Amino acid sequence: MSEWIAEMGTFLLQTTIVMVLLGLALLVVLRGKGAQGRDLKLYIEPLNEQRLARKRRLKAASSEPGARKRLIKAFRREDKRRQKAARQDGEQSATRVWVLDFQGDLKASQTEHFSQEISAIIDVATADDEVVVRLESAGGLVHAYGLAAAQLDRLRNAGLSTTVCIDKVAASGGYMMACTAHHVKAAPFAVIGSIGVVAQVPNVHRLLKRHDIDVELLTAGKYKRTLTVLGENTEEGRTKFLEDLDNTHQLFKRYVSDHRPQMDIDTLATGEIWYGSEAVDNHLVDSLGTSEAYLVERMRQAKVYSVKLERPRTMGRRLGMAVSAGVESAMLKAMSMLEASSWQRR
Repeated sequence: MSEWIAEMGTFLLQTTIVMVLLGLALLVVLRGKGAQGRDLKLYIEPLNEQRLARKRRLKAASSEPGARKRLIKAFRREDKRRQKAARQDGEQSATRVWVLDFQGDLKASQTEHFSQEISAIIDVATADDEVVVRLESAGGLVHAYGLAAAQLDRLRNAGLSTTVCIDKVAASGGYMMACTAHHVKAAPFAVIGSIGVVAQVPNVHRLLKRHDIDVELLTAGKYKRTLTVLGENTEEGRTKFLEDLDNTHQLFKRYVSDHRPQMDIDTLATGEIWYGSEAVDNHLVDSLGTSEAYLVERMRQAKVYSVKLERPRTMGRRLGMAVSAGVESAMLKAMSMLEASSWQRR
């Protein structure tokens, strides 16, 4: 009995902490809504410098204490040589690689920021530059991903070389975006493809009818509504719905085929997925490799910059992110403790 009381007390305490943290997070979000109209800030990170700094830190940390001073002096001499060489060659002569990230959800909600990032790059990039997009998306709404893919088309239309790197997944709408690139690179077990269209419409008409509930659906236009959630669906409506679905699929196939004519689109556009190593053989992607390995390779010949458009990193925003991380950690810990206590009782 005492063990049960102790467990319940712990659970109630954790629940209270979680609720307090959720309340704080909500307060931060509500206060931050007033700042949503502020201009977004463009953050640019030179990845060559970041990698060099990490390399030097590891070298210094793993060397003997007496050798660290010599290393630091050698680093300073190297920096002077690099600065002198840069002045002689001219900073503008170096090829640049611009790196963008796209994390897709159902609505491709990152598209607005993504489009502005692309606009910023188009304004400054030259014909020798390259744009690398680290893409991760399992797809979503057709119109949302159609717009996101159109943003990548802008890079091609601007005459810029584009590479899409897929480390985990680019399926359905995600692959619609990926296929726009001049070169598509995927990790060996990245999920690729799913060139298909799916729709699911629940219908509760029989349940409503059983309880004598009528639903009036009034439309102007024969096919304004084909399948509905509440009304009675007809075979004619189903047929029209399937026709629309097939038309969307044909448009999807045509779009992919236009960008990757080497693909056998009729064989591959079945809604199936392939892993990266299989996708190369089917010409869905051009080569295997991770985004990190590719960027390290490019750093040997070019200056590589990560570009990200975000809201200003204010104290309130940082606090909100910290609270959110704390809530997630507390909930995971509470669930782990409950699972552990359940296991101990068996």
